[in-house]
Amino acid sequence: MAALTAPKPDRNPQQAGNPKPDRNPKQDRSRATRQRLLEAAVACLAEHGWAGSTVAVVAERAGVSRGAAQHHFPTREDLFTAAVEYVAEERSQALRNLPSRDRHEAVAALVDLYTGPLFRAALHLWVAAADEDQLRDRVTDLEARVGRESHRIAVEVLGADESRPGVRETVQGLLDMARGLGLATLLTDDRARRERVVSQWARLLDEALA
Repeated sequence: MAALTAPKPDRNPQQAGNPKPDRNPKQDRSRATRQRLLEAAVACLAEHGWAGSTVAVVAERAGVSRGAAQHHFPTREDLFTAAVEYVAEERSQALRNLPSRDRHEAVAALVDLYTGPLFRAALHLWVAAADEDQLRDRVTDLEARVGRESHRIAVEVLGADESRPGVRETVQGLLDMARGLGLATLLTDDRARRERVVSQWARLLDEALA
């Protein structure tokens, strides 16, 4: 009598009607590492400025090796321009997701875009770009894109009709004012005055955009 043998297992358990999973653990780890590096770069730039923010410092803060950091971002300029662009997109997404069209809330959110760590980090990058030829073109292009996107989102969240004369300039004036408030915040806690300015601008915008 032939010996009994156990049935051979399926070659691939996923073939029994289950689709192949889309997730790739290696890719997930790579994306997570890249995000940690970007967040660490922005934090370092905001806290220490360009001179104190090296790839090694960022890698240590992110908890990865310098080699891993350079695998994702071959140069220091690559790392920091990508970091500011990354957080700019995060803030833009938060603005797109505003639950209310209330003008005061919208103005406050737009001002916050220029008074948080992103603006502080971006300002250090601007200063560095003034003296670093390798950075200047990248930062100029980045700021042009961020500026256009910020204006477009401002039009959306404010419910502004730019086909009307003066509306585009009014929206841009709000963004320019927000940038000025961001500069004031770099040196002192200007929160109380900023809240009064935001309230007044919200009232002015209600009149201008009505």
